[in-house]
This record gives sequence, C-alpha cells and structure tokens, in this order.
Amino acid sequence: MRSGELTRENIIRQAASLFNRQGFAGSSMSDIMEATGLQKGGIYRHFESKEALALEAFDYAVDCMAKRFAAALEGKRHAVERLNAIVDVFVELPENPPVPGGCPVMNAGIENDDGNPVLRERARRAMDGLRDLIRRTAEGGVARGQVCADVDCDLLATVMISTLEGAVALSKLYGDPRHARRAAEHLRRYLDASVRA
Repeated sequence: MRSGELTRENIIRQAASLFNRQGFAGSSMSDIMEATGLQKGGIYRHFESKEALALEAFDYAVDCMAKRFAAALEGKRHAVERLNAIVDVFVELPENPPVPGGCPVMNAGIENDDGNPVLRERARRAMDGLRDLIRRTAEGGVARGQVCADVDCDLLATVMISTLEGAVALSKLYGDPRHARRAAEHLRRYLDASVRA
C-alpha cells in the first residue's frame, strides 16, 4: 500500500473516532488536525471538505460494526442463537467498541436529526441494515420452526434495537457497562421464553 493511501486511511480512522465521540458539529478542523497529526492542507489533499471526510469516516465506523456482527454470527445456525449473538455485540460496545464513542449509527442519527441531512440519511440506511438483519433472522427462524410462528418479526427488531441502543446510551452516560448487561440479560430471557419455538 502506498504512503498516500496509508495517510488517507489513517485520517479516516482517526476522524471516525473523533466524530463518534464528539459529533460532527463538535469536531473542528483543529481537532481533526490534532488527531491525525496533519496540517489542514494535508487533510484537504485527501478530502474536499469536512463533510466529505465525515461521510467516509461514518462508512468506516459502520464497516467496523458490520465486521463485529459478522464475527459474532459466524457458525451460528439457529435463529435464536443468531439473535443472541446480535445482543452480544451490543453488550461489548460500552467497554470494547470497534470505534470509540458508542454506536456510530445511533450517534450520527441523533446528532444529525436536523443538522446534516446527508449524514442522517446515511445513518438511517445503516440502521435499516440492522433492522433487516434482525427481521430476516427471525423470519428465517419462523420458516425453520425455530421461532414461534406468532412472533411479529418487525416488532422484534424494533424492541431489540430500542432496548440495546438505549442501554448503550445509558452505559455511556453513566460510564457504567452494567446497563448494557442488564438489557442483554432481559432480552436473552425474552428470546428464550417468548421467541424460541
């Protein structure tokens, strides 16, 4: 890999962490320069604007999360086992996030609700991917007799994401991972008692 490509990747990685912790609006070019060790010209040599960098940094953060989900799901065939693996990914976020600062999708979605429509739409598409993953996993489980036939798979996705994202936010706010662990324990009991066929 060439030096310019390595520099570009480093800028994206450092910016992803910065934006995820401080937000897009809360991160100045000076912050980006300090995080990357580059001058403004060095950053703009690779990105036409802070907005363009933010989109690539967000995509990088989402890709890190996707890899975490893929690793957790690997080798798991039973639908409820796969749903529990998704829960496990969220439990790790407060203490071992793939990008510092919590869930990048939720962070970007909340921060850019009104301020940056392009980044907000990117966050919405990423959240759609997570909702689809949960819904399709549950639907596949229904088809294979692993999930109760009366489970509303779209509702399950809403409940799981709301519970897990809220718990990660609480853990982040209080600096205490037990909120994420409590939510995970609750969801695991729910999945075994009410979802498993």
